[in-house]
Amino acid sequence: MDSICCSSACWKVLIEAQAVEKIRLPFATSRNFKQAAKLLALDSKLEKSLLIPFREIKVECTIPKDDGTLASFVGFRVQHDNARGPMKGGIRYHPEVDPDEVNALAQLMTWKTAVANIPYGGAKGGIGCAPGELSVSELERLTRVFTQKIHDLIGIHTDVPAPDMGTNSQQTMAWILDEYSKFHGYSPAVVTGKPIDLGGSLGRDAATGRGVLFATEALLADYGKSISDMRFVIQGFGNVGSWAAQLISELGGKVLAVSDVGGAVKNNKGLDIERLIRHSVDNRGVKGFSGADALDPKALLTEDCDVLIPAALGGVINRENANDIRAKFIVEAANHPTDPEADVILSKKGVVILPDIFANSGGVTVSYFEWVQNIQGFMWDESKVNDELRKYMIRGFKDVKEMCRTHDCDLRMGAFTLGVNRVARATPEGKSSIDECLSLKLEAHGQRPLCASMNNEAQRPFLEMVLGLRSSSLHIVFKLQA
Repeated sequence: MDSICCSSACWKVLIEAQAVEKIRLPFATSRNFKQAAKLLALDSKLEKSLLIPFREIKVECTIPKDDGTLASFVGFRVQHDNARGPMKGGIRYHPEVDPDEVNALAQLMTWKTAVANIPYGGAKGGIGCAPGELSVSELERLTRVFTQKIHDLIGIHTDVPAPDMGTNSQQTMAWILDEYSKFHGYSPAVVTGKPIDLGGSLGRDAATGRGVLFATEALLADYGKSISDMRFVIQGFGNVGSWAAQLISELGGKVLAVSDVGGAVKNNKGLDIERLIRHSVDNRGVKGFSGADALDPKALLTEDCDVLIPAALGGVINRENANDIRAKFIVEAANHPTDPEADVILSKKGVVILPDIFANSGGVTVSYFEWVQNIQGFMWDESKVNDELRKYMIRGFKDVKEMCRTHDCDLRMGAFTLGVNRVARATPEGKSSIDECLSLKLEAHGQRPLCASMNNEAQRPFLEMVLGLRSSSLHIVFKLQA
């Protein structure tokens, strides 16, 4: 999702939209997980274990305001799963932050990092506040107090926070790093999304948008198409949406319409994205851009186009507007932009949806690169960051497609089964449960269960089929009980 930091007037609009998203997100996350668990035939005990967070943290943060009064805020950090590595996830500042939403987002991060195949688990955090109504010094004090309360529960190999909504400024991560280092010594790898001078990675600012580009390229190539053949509509023109628009335009794609919290603009001949970005920066929004016609933001999603990229809030594609959507492809750059009911409607219409759990994983992937660079003490140039991101996104799309073929499902379920399967296999309970499932599948297909590995040529094709994974990605021995 785009990280947004705006005025108090903009926050009123965002709060209303996200009140609905907050209700829908936990339901959609739970629904998708349960469907994936059913496809994978997970044991009910394992399924429950994967859902329960590793740790939930709730802290009170009281700070002196600039006028001398005291203000109290509640901060949260949910650490969902660490089976595959340190937990990873953003910290958001928003008035409507609550435990259920944070829990759902932490769970999504667990599956997302597994789909991206980076050695992390999932976490998420936030403070219930309106950053647009706080001064810079008040935000700094709040961030430092929050860090003081959780510093023993985060760490380089424990839980690595990152920016999110309302904390997109690199300064927020710099404050956390500085405060954490007071207790633990200089530790640049404790957060990602930092300023370059403090160990941040080149290419991080554009990472989510660039990942959306690479994911879109992989999807279109699977259908024999390319970026330059397509017409795009992008909802959201913050960090993710503007970078996606710029990179798509550079490759010859025609961006017909974009929107942000203040308005929408359209040009059927294609927007001049470079000029639009300058206008958006100078005027704090796309409204009033001279190179396009004004458009009702509510109508943007149903504009005629080939590829629709929702890159703002969740729940914007729902049963009310799904039938009117004319795009052939939807690439989910935002978190949970499509409701489950809309999923069903769009599937019947033949619309192909590239799910958020994969499509917007470029940000966390480059955060992983930043973490690696900090630990090694060896920084990469930007071309290496971008090249590695392309490799991860292309490989990730191929892995998702393999799961789709294995389980005869759409891309969303392909991504969820891939992520859940990888996490399940990393847990002691999951390994034994899946081994038992494999034994039953061998028997069902007329094969005798035995102690086998991927080096057993006779059973290699079958094991690849039932696992939905390539032999090159398997490095463990499957002990199947007779």
